[in-house]
Amino acid sequence: METNKYFYRNVIFTRKGGRIALVNIHNPTHTTDIEDWLGIVVSLADGQHTLQQLIDYMTVQYPASVPTELVKTIESVIDRLIEGKMIQLTDESVELPYYLSDPIEKLDLEKAREAMHEDGYTQH
Repeated sequence: METNKYFYRNVIFTRKGGRIALVNIHNPTHTTDIEDWLGIVVSLADGQHTLQQLIDYMTVQYPASVPTELVKTIESVIDRLIEGKMIQLTDESVELPYYLSDPIEKLDLEKAREAMHEDGYTQH
């Protein structure tokens, strides 16, 4: 895994109930739960950080003892999210469009829908 790549999300998400889930902006009450690890990475995939920064961040979340398989777990999560077209990798930082920039509860839904329409974005 090339840890110097930036990662960014292609999906709209929510943080309701302390969990991260995917959400359809046209039907915000309908959510799709995703595994905790996938949710963490999706929520952090802002296009402004590299995979190495993700690894570094996750490492400090375990002050007592870093799990021995942490990097392998992160690699597996990244591969699954790329395969599911929930995130992408790039050589340079990326500014996310408004509708992907924050959890849905922080967005103005009308503004987000209008921007999606203008961009031709369709949810996966």
